[in-house]
Amino acid sequence: MALHISSAGGFQHGGWHRRYGAGSGVTKLIAEARGFLLGRRTYEIFAGYWPNAPAAQEIADSLNTKPKHVASRTLTGALEWQNSSVLPGALPDAVVALREEGGGDLLVIGSTVLVRSLIQHGLVDEFRLIIDPVLVGGGKRIFPDDGAFRPLRLVDHEVTSTGTIIATYAPA
Repeated sequence: MALHISSAGGFQHGGWHRRYGAGSGVTKLIAEARGFLLGRRTYEIFAGYWPNAPAAQEIADSLNTKPKHVASRTLTGALEWQNSSVLPGALPDAVVALREEGGGDLLVIGSTVLVRSLIQHGLVDEFRLIIDPVLVGGGKRIFPDDGAFRPLRLVDHEVTSTGTIIATYAPA
């Protein structure tokens, strides 16, 4: 859920994740996903970078060719980035419909506002958290500040050569 490409929203440390490059773990997550669920801001950042990214970047092909479903109240009509579309109707209904299609996991990258909404609607099957060995001192809140207690259970984990931990949790 954390692949920050630029300094969105005035956050001075945007892009910090790239230097820790979770490597094969992130590449595998992206390669195995059937598609992506993105918030508008993340979509705009990615659409401005990935279509023209160097082919040597391992995840470029997956990001460019797989379906991208964008949650937005402001974007309308056809989207320019290949295989991208705005989710129709209310977010919970649209995500449930995507779930019912089956065929593999939809991966959310970044998109903190979207993630909070998905959590609040009980629409997250797994959290794949990428923990880099750095304290950033600011940034966007990922989890809802609603006081709810949501127990999780560890499903899997990987420690990369850079010290990044990819932890997979499911609701308990």
